[in-house]
Amino acid sequence: MDNNIYAVIMAGGRGERFWPRSRNARPKQLQKLLGDRTMLEMTASRLQPLVPPERILVVTNRDYAGQIRSVLPEVPPENIIGEPAARDTGPCVALAAALVAARGGADAVMLTLPADHAIEQAGQLRAVLKDAAELAATRPGWLFTIGVNPTEPATGYGYIHCGGALETGTGTRFFRGLGFKEKPDVATAERFLAAGCYRWNSGMFIWQVRSLMQAFERYAPQLAGLFRDVLEMERRNALETELPERFVKEPRISIDYAVMEKAENVGVAECRFDWDDLGSWPALRNHLKPDSDGNLADGLFAGVDCRNLIVSGRPGHLVAAIGVEDLVIVETEDATLVCRADQAQRIKELLKLADSRPELREFL
Repeated sequence: MDNNIYAVIMAGGRGERFWPRSRNARPKQLQKLLGDRTMLEMTASRLQPLVPPERILVVTNRDYAGQIRSVLPEVPPENIIGEPAARDTGPCVALAAALVAARGGADAVMLTLPADHAIEQAGQLRAVLKDAAELAATRPGWLFTIGVNPTEPATGYGYIHCGGALETGTGTRFFRGLGFKEKPDVATAERFLAAGCYRWNSGMFIWQVRSLMQAFERYAPQLAGLFRDVLEMERRNALETELPERFVKEPRISIDYAVMEKAENVGVAECRFDWDDLGSWPALRNHLKPDSDGNLADGLFAGVDCRNLIVSGRPGHLVAAIGVEDLVIVETEDATLVCRADQAQRIKELLKLADSRPELREFL
């Protein structure tokens, strides 16, 4: 079965909360936030040897396709698919599923993964993915995901309500999914955490193409139509010429809302590895080692009486600070960000303001 597992990496987002490093022209997944490799490179490398490069597909904004081909030269160029328009994860998954079906047939299993997660134990990730892939291949109509044990009442993640354990015979524990919950308020998140039967929605999905197609037909007929159309285009070698006009007709909808929140046969794999979706600058504290004053610095930094700063600079430029704490300071060639760490989620508000002012749009 291993030779009929495909991985689809969803890499179309912009990662706005990592501005000004992340820009429209070079988004978060193409940034080196945790070392000397981009987030996308790290995601692709974790999959091997479970999924070789020739069976990895990357779906991205068409403006990023060239950059991604350069970053992932081992992935065949034709496996880097540029979406003609941003339509959220529902159409992205339908497009990718059709291309996997064209290559591996309806029995192929898709591992569907975001491009920008931080996962250190790659072997553990592959073990969970392999167990889920085996179940997806042998349990018709079932859709699988990975649920992360919550460590705090986080309001930035969706949650999955988990029921009883499934008998699987695998090394990974699986639970029946009882429903997906949208990002909660603080009180609801605290209730979820106390209940002990909720998991964070990792955004990683494992399904057989046939089972996903059946779910499209039942819950999201529009996506079923897109799947069929793309499959036909691919068979006629007409994807490049016909996809743009077809794809822009799709409404924006997430795969969670289109399918997973409605599906009945959902299995939730227990996460056996450290996981972080690296949503904003403060998340770097989970992965990088601070100095004795709690400061994280990427680049040249000098501080006097400074604590708990997150500093990201650029080569040859000194970032200096005196008597401040709990700040994010990011310096790039043409923009500088200074904000309280607990306000970093509001970077999207800042970018919306910049977009409303024509003289600032070049900095987005």
